[in-house]
Amino acid sequence: MAEERRKSAGSTKTATARRAKSARGPEHAANAACQSLERLIGHPTEGVSAVRRSDDGWCVVVDVLEVPRIPDTTSLLASYEVQLDRAGELLEYRRVRRYRRGAADE
Repeated sequence: MAEERRKSAGSTKTATARRAKSARGPEHAANAACQSLERLIGHPTEGVSAVRRSDDGWCVVVDVLEVPRIPDTTSLLASYEVQLDRAGELLEYRRVRRYRRGAADE
């Protein structure tokens, strides 16, 4: 019976380790990129277009509302490429595209 308890305790530790590791995955990178970018540029983020792992961390493309207009379909948005290290700290960012909300990709 003591052996069974040890086995189940070991599997609990493994599951906890898996959850802790996944907390630093793409979802964490996306959240960290949005928060850092909002603080730096002072514009609200609209969402994340892409997340990919890079050699030294993460590359996240964040969509930002730069110029709100009425009607909303004429608002200006921008896509920023945000580079994060493995811990989710911002390394650099740059605007890669600016577009009207209602515009389709070419």
